[in-house]
Amino acid sequence: MLSFFGRILRKKETGKQIDPMKKFLIVGLGNIGPKYENTRHNIGFKILDELAREKEVSFETQKLGDVASFKFKGRTFVLLKPSTYMNLSGKAVNYWMQKEKINLENLLVVTDDLNLSFGTLRLKTKGSDGGHNGLKDIQAQLNTTKYNRFRFGISDEFAKGQQIDYVLGEWDDDELKKMPERLKTSAELILSFGTAGVSNTMNSYNGK
Repeated sequence: MLSFFGRILRKKETGKQIDPMKKFLIVGLGNIGPKYENTRHNIGFKILDELAREKEVSFETQKLGDVASFKFKGRTFVLLKPSTYMNLSGKAVNYWMQKEKINLENLLVVTDDLNLSFGTLRLKTKGSDGGHNGLKDIQAQLNTTKYNRFRFGISDEFAKGQQIDYVLGEWDDDELKKMPERLKTSAELILSFGTAGVSNTMNSYNGK
């Protein structure tokens, strides 16, 4: 299997160019390091890991993040897990959009959402950051709120003043039992976003 950069080199050698309308940047938000690996705030990383596993591709550490790439139904999907930590996610997003020449409408940011019950999926084409520091930085870097975001519900089952401990806490046993199916459906949503379009995907998966 060719490495990520091996595939880029082959494209250069053959002189073939990827249609920018068929190239997508999928960004999973999270924090790097084993301390955060299984926390609720890292669901973006977890979903991209599932998609990479299904497509049998591996992440390689590159500038500002870990990157993997694959083709599906004539589309190219570039997966990015920023290594900048959550609060500086926008720096990595901006860099890889420019490097890979990704159109704004082909960007999808995968993130956790306290306002949705566990496992609820919601795709939106724009919106506020909702107090999420990762989205806040992406908005600042891109200078727009009009970018696609896929929110995965983590619920708000925490006591007053315990929000930070909750989002940086690990999944409970019941959530872990439901997780495999939720990850599989999340991966399907991302593939649908790139192949069926954002509107069809919202109709098919929102609230699913």
